[in-house]
Amino acid sequence: MRTRAQRWAEDAYNRVKARAQGDKEKAKKYKDMALKFPVLVRQAGLSQALAFVASRGEEAHKNLVGDLAQTLGRKGLEALAEEARNAELLAYLRLTREVLGAAEWYKRFAQALIEE
Repeated sequence: MRTRAQRWAEDAYNRVKARAQGDKEKAKKYKDMALKFPVLVRQAGLSQALAFVASRGEEAHKNLVGDLAQTLGRKGLEALAEEARNAELLAYLRLTREVLGAAEWYKRFAQALIEE
């Protein structure tokens, strides 16, 4: 039986690898957001970080958070943001922990697979 973290790691690896093989400029921006997103969540909070990416983020940034949401079993960025906005406190804290846990895999794989 595989752990939740193992499933997240496998899914993140596959998604980052696919992005790394695409457009190099978009891959670089994807990597930049992968490195910054966990810090953004810790500093601003999950709802605010998702709202920031949805409103001001570039396409590559939205792709990262959309991939992250799909790794967590959500349909995409908007579904994850909606869930975060409507969650009760304990559910919000758990969702934040899950997002940070999966985001760490994206960060690691982006560092390893996407070249400068």
